[in-house]
Amino acid sequence: MMAGRNTNGAEQEEARAIRRWPEVYGGLKDAILSHRLAPGTKLPEDELASIYAVSRSVIRAALQGLAHDRLARLEPNRGAFVAQPSKKEAREIFEARALIEPRVAALAAAVADEGHISLLRAHLEDEHVALRSGREADAIALSARFHLTLAHIADHSTFHGMVEELVSRSSLIIALYWRRRDATCETYAHHDLVEAIAKGDAKNAADLMRSHLVDLLSGLDLTLGERKSPSLAAVLGRSVLGADP
Repeated sequence: MMAGRNTNGAEQEEARAIRRWPEVYGGLKDAILSHRLAPGTKLPEDELASIYAVSRSVIRAALQGLAHDRLARLEPNRGAFVAQPSKKEAREIFEARALIEPRVAALAAAVADEGHISLLRAHLEDEHVALRSGREADAIALSARFHLTLAHIADHSTFHGMVEELVSRSSLIIALYWRRRDATCETYAHHDLVEAIAKGDAKNAADLMRSHLVDLLSGLDLTLGERKSPSLAAVLGRSVLGADP
């Protein structure tokens, strides 16, 4: 009987882990992509388990998910860390984006309807509000989401998957190497892209996207510098407020 109770307890713990790890994964991913957790930050299982009030198995599953997305690296006998892209990787990521995203913008211009344009213009307004309010983390996240929205409108599942991965990895690169103090994606660049898409001008949309990505690459200073994050509890505390234990 005791063995049966232990087995049931293990099964229940596994079921809880399956339910909770996406929540933890999402909170950590958001903190990484909004630059609240800097590249290279250590992600200790025990501390994260305490912050999120979950077991270490839940944390382990979330960290595996981040590693799969190349947003974290898992090192034997050392633990997990926010990924820290190299200079070579930085160049390669933006070269890949410059090949793929102009085509995505052209496809979006060819198929976008009034609903899509309204969605993009509402998104631009959200970006403007975030910038005017000094909400840098929100502005960064919205900037990345703009590129994903274009990929969604283009309705090309393979390109969408590629853009999602490249944009996520770009966020880490920008956190390490960005040398400008202005927003990562200047609002005029996104505005001009939306106007070209609204006119159905596929060629102009592709040209604008290519120019935009070249400009982003020119904003990188590929001399690695250090930036330390605040404590994990300070960064992630807001993510778990009200979370069920």
